[in-house]
Amino acid sequence: MASTVLRSRIVSRLRTVKTNGCGINRKSFSSETVSNPPKEAIISAQSNLSDAQPVTPPPEAAPQVSERKSGGILKCWVYFFSCFPFFYVKYRGLLYSAAMTVPAKSIELYLDLRRLVEDQVQGFTEPTSDKLLPDLHPAEQHVFTLVLDLNETLLFTDWKRDRGWRTFKRPGVDPFLEHLAKFYEIIVYSDQLNMYVDPVCDRLDPNHYIRYRLSRGATKYQDGKHYRDLSKLNRDPAKILYVSGHAFDSSLQPENCVPIKPYKLETDDTALLDLIPFLEYVARNSPSDIRAVLKSYERKDIAKEFLERSKEYQRRMQEQRQQQRSLWRR
Repeated sequence: MASTVLRSRIVSRLRTVKTNGCGINRKSFSSETVSNPPKEAIISAQSNLSDAQPVTPPPEAAPQVSERKSGGILKCWVYFFSCFPFFYVKYRGLLYSAAMTVPAKSIELYLDLRRLVEDQVQGFTEPTSDKLLPDLHPAEQHVFTLVLDLNETLLFTDWKRDRGWRTFKRPGVDPFLEHLAKFYEIIVYSDQLNMYVDPVCDRLDPNHYIRYRLSRGATKYQDGKHYRDLSKLNRDPAKILYVSGHAFDSSLQPENCVPIKPYKLETDDTALLDLIPFLEYVARNSPSDIRAVLKSYERKDIAKEFLERSKEYQRRMQEQRQQQRSLWRR
């Protein structure tokens, strides 16, 4: 029985080979190309192989890979959400510490840079020293200090295209310096550079009535202007007088200012000579605080006001004398 079945299978296999083999040989050795093979051969082949044991196709790999990927991603999300409170607390602390540390370091860096810049700027804005003048001699402690501005006070500097720069001495400068040098310590305090102040003072004061010269390096730069800081002179503020054509606009101590008319090349200018009586009166009488005396003038023209007060004082004195004479006659 088994041999009969085996024989029938071999015969059917040979038939299939002969049938297909002829088609294959014909296809391989002929020049014609068969695009659509006959359907009968395919049907016969299927019928001949129907007795064979069916073969199951292998399982597909792609669905397994996608399932594995989706499963791994799902596990990652589950792990993340399960550990989220721990990571949240941990990284929140790190972020908070970083947020507190970075601004602190930035502020420290800013303060260091600001301090450095201020130190550099201070060398240009502040006077070169807290004591611009040496100590006064003990025998001259009672002497008043007369501070004089340079431009439009003792002289006038002018520039024209055809002749360039020229400096004009104010009328009365020579007798003014010569007379007041007997009573005061005279100082020139200018906002110009020393390369300008020194040669001008050499020509202006050949007799050296001016004791000290202070230039721009001794001023205080503030709000775009150079101010005279009388507090840095190393002198008693109650014994300082500052004479300038722009006294209140160029000094940080208006209570020590003696305003004078700015010099603009007027040929009949007598402002310096008119101021001599007041300055001599102050030096001879030595008030305890010159600031109180200057305050009484209320920023008026001190030379004219002092002249009027002097006349009024002489008139009163003359009236008193007349009264005394009349009493003696009685």
